[in-house]
Amino acid sequence: QVQLRESGGGTVPAGDSLSLSCTCSGLTISNYVVTWFRQAPGKEREFVAGQRGAGAGGTIRYTNSVKGRFTISRDNAKNTGYLQLNNLKPEDTAVYYCAVGRPIFSAFDQSSMYYHWGLGTQVTVSS
Repeated sequence: QVQLRESGGGTVPAGDSLSLSCTCSGLTISNYVVTWFRQAPGKEREFVAGQRGAGAGGTIRYTNSVKGRFTISRDNAKNTGYLQLNNLKPEDTAVYYCAVGRPIFSAFDQSSMYYHWGLGTQVTVSS
């Protein structure tokens, strides 16, 4: 049984940082794309960042609104993905989800391409 578990969310003032983790069991993330989505209240789930495994080139993609502020990474030995959130803004407030799948690069942002999802971790940024 595949399980993804996010952690690291919290409430911080604007400009602060958070480090999110996505711990996976039941599959080896090195063979998959690990991606982060987020969903704010009243809004649709949106793509944040995705990363291929090293064997597939380790390609990374970010949504424009987080480029230069968020960094996606992974530790295959720990079977864990990470999302570093810096210079947070109130509009970053959302539940953050990790997901794994094997989409092509142009489809990283399509939630339907992912097989497994975590339950999410809340990030709240106060102004």
